[in-house]
Amino acid sequence: MLTVTAGHRSDVGRVRHHNEDSVLVGDRIWAVADGMGGHAAGDVASALVIDGLRPLDDRPDLRPGDLVAALHAVNDRILAHGRENPAVRGLGSTVTGLAVVEVGGAPHWAVFNVGDSRVYREVHGLLARATVDHSEAEELILEGVITAEQARTHRGRNIVTRSLGQPDTPQVDLWLLPPTPGERFLVCSDGLNGELPDDAIRDILVAADDPTVAASSLVEAALRGGGRDNITAIVVNVSGDQTDSGTTNPRPKEVPA
Repeated sequence: MLTVTAGHRSDVGRVRHHNEDSVLVGDRIWAVADGMGGHAAGDVASALVIDGLRPLDDRPDLRPGDLVAALHAVNDRILAHGRENPAVRGLGSTVTGLAVVEVGGAPHWAVFNVGDSRVYREVHGLLARATVDHSEAEELILEGVITAEQARTHRGRNIVTRSLGQPDTPQVDLWLLPPTPGERFLVCSDGLNGELPDDAIRDILVAADDPTVAASSLVEAALRGGGRDNITAIVVNVSGDQTDSGTTNPRPKEVPA
């Protein structure tokens, strides 16, 4: 039986006056939405994203297509909110996360992403990104124009090329992975990885087994690094064995910001 435990923390940071990140820490879905559009707009957009995903957390038969359909519906709700409230027209949000879905009668991870927030996977001290940024800087990396290190300070690092709230139906990246005992996932807004390089993220995760402690330590490190954006981290631990295909998901503890 595989057991999933999680902890999280979200912080406004040292520069922003308002936290536009919204978080879902559920029993089957863990997600971060990073709003865009400024005060009274970005936070609304990210909240709409999480509200659209929350009903799926109660579905034991959740399918990958259900996640995509829910995010397409959220896109329509964000657009409708902008039409009904012209002062905040153009609001939007990124979203990234992890969900337990049924594929072929067995539980799998579904890693999903729209935008430049990230999911990382750590196993036995090895950290890898499980998502691809939808940003101008990432496109330049893939084209070989700049390196990953140069992207950390490139002017295009904050230019998002895909988000929710656009007139065209958004393309949702989605990957399926079988659950593995001992693996851990980090779901975070770009306010975290914007301040911390991947090797620092790995070191903090490896040093803190408890997901609550790990999430808080990551946010604290990003604050010390500058905290120039809102910072959100969810850490998800997987323990147990695969002799039984079932997966249990106890309600995680909440860490005060």
